[in-house]
Amino acid sequence: MHLIPLPALTDNYIWLLHDDDGNAIVVDPGDAAVVEQALTARQLTLRAILLTHHHHDHIGGVATLRAQHAVPVYAPVDERIVETTEQVRDGDLVDLTLPRVRFEVIAIPGHTLSHIAYVGAGLLLCGDTLFSLGCGRLFEGTPAQMLASLDRLSTLPGETLVCGGHEYTEANGRFARTIEPTNHELQQRLLKVAELRARFQPTLPVALSSELATNPFLRVDADAVVEWCRLQGIGDDRTARFAAVREAKNGFQG
Repeated sequence: MHLIPLPALTDNYIWLLHDDDGNAIVVDPGDAAVVEQALTARQLTLRAILLTHHHHDHIGGVATLRAQHAVPVYAPVDERIVETTEQVRDGDLVDLTLPRVRFEVIAIPGHTLSHIAYVGAGLLLCGDTLFSLGCGRLFEGTPAQMLASLDRLSTLPGETLVCGGHEYTEANGRFARTIEPTNHELQQRLLKVAELRARFQPTLPVALSSELATNPFLRVDADAVVEWCRLQGIGDDRTARFAAVREAKNGFQG
């Protein structure tokens, strides 16, 4: 299975997966033209569309794509996603024949209440819940919900490739450095990110093991994050620590 991040809109990634026989699926196609161009350039046939949540920058191209391709659309149970053909819930399996791939559906509320991820083929397709060095804003969910979602994703194998929905890594890294300024793995990650972006290359996908070592939102129990929270007057409640880090990121201007 070949994985390609397609830059779209301002800073989105549409994830394109295809096999050697030209069968493809796309995840969160916010821009149909980007998908059509990629399919044509690679001589691929679209077989399915997977959606993680209802925000327009992730579903805006679905209607146009379905007008050109008779494919199923897998999406969370959410009336705001009107093009859905197959509603999926936590624990469901998306078992495709073309291309031959299977994904487990995981409910990960926080960014939105109905947000889901797809896990399979060594990939974590997680929309706007987990980014490299960051996580999504809490537009609908609570800190406790988002922390539980991130805790759940943290239990996946370390080699799992995180496929987030946006190229936010540089800005996220600047913030992460304020939380853990002495984190050597973070410093090394930021050097690599700078090299990639200087060449206009994507910083995703990234191994979950790297995120566990560098992403402050996955590290609310790490000594440095606990100490940062203590200096903000936050004690032993890990949900409060997560909320404090998320609130600090909301106001970060670096």
